[in-house]
Amino acid sequence: MSLDSIIEEFLLERGALKVGFATTETLAGGPPSTDLSYRLDGARSAVSFALPLNREYIRKFLSKETRQLHENDNLGTNFRARDLSWELASMLKKEGVNAKGCAANQKYRTELEDWQIHLHPDISHRYIAARSGVGSFGWSGNIGLKGVGCTIILGTTVTAAELEPTEPEPEEEQFCDKCKLCVSACAVQMFDKDKDTGITIGGVELHNAWRRNILLCHFCCGGFGGISKSGKWSTWTPSRIRLPEDEDKLPQEFARAFDLFSKRPSTPGGYKHVSVPDAKMYMTCGNCQIVCWGNKKETAENVKMLHASGCVVQKPDGEVYAVPHEDLEKELEKYPEAHRKLYV
Repeated sequence: MSLDSIIEEFLLERGALKVGFATTETLAGGPPSTDLSYRLDGARSAVSFALPLNREYIRKFLSKETRQLHENDNLGTNFRARDLSWELASMLKKEGVNAKGCAANQKYRTELEDWQIHLHPDISHRYIAARSGVGSFGWSGNIGLKGVGCTIILGTTVTAAELEPTEPEPEEEQFCDKCKLCVSACAVQMFDKDKDTGITIGGVELHNAWRRNILLCHFCCGGFGGISKSGKWSTWTPSRIRLPEDEDKLPQEFARAFDLFSKRPSTPGGYKHVSVPDAKMYMTCGNCQIVCWGNKKETAENVKMLHASGCVVQKPDGEVYAVPHEDLEKELEKYPEAHRKLYV
């Protein structure tokens, strides 16, 4: 059995949905995050794989039934991807080739200026997955699989082994049909509905929606703001801070939102993020990823569920819950003015 087959079997037996291989040649011309030597001197190949998220918990999250089940599953799946990556690296070393595992998330190039804002990854799981055919880019920029959509977490192991590269998915096998329902799942309209952008890696063009200011994503997915433009639904953050029309004012408003966030009561659950070590963060969004199930009917149902989920309110004791948007103002009147001011 070839080393490639041994690796694939190893990962599939441990729950991976799909496995692919990229090399320094097939990643040539990509951004710095496709430079495998950053992670391992002498690296020649990367092994990419995808693990599934729990869809039942995702729907409970989207409908505002409960937040923590999906948060725990998402964090746990990231940890499994990390652990499996290192487990594979150990196996490869026993086969006589050098290898190194990778964190599935929260591993950034901290030597770069303003790294906390740009969050440049040490290795891009997305680019490696797309170039190796583990998945393909959806309109949102998330990686997905046919019949699965974007409800996955990616993992990568880099190695000095010379593996046989796998090809990107052909167009007919790609999951995204450009329904663009993901656009309506973003409370801050991070990406464009019509305009796309692309990058060429190893001679292959990869495309996804053109994205606006990265601070919009930090603002929403960070939990600092999350009320939709319509005001009829929100993410899992209780913040009702509206984004400024003038994008030049976004950094100032982001700083104000972060200051208010730091003064709010702690919510059950949460996790530490390396870019803000003094604060506990929470999984409040990621909707553009998790609404997409690779089936337009199911995805439409997820978006409908999200839009009908209401707006989140936080009690002074930290508990968060959702109410219909038409009842929001009346619900807020239950709490002291000093508490209400922490969210606007």
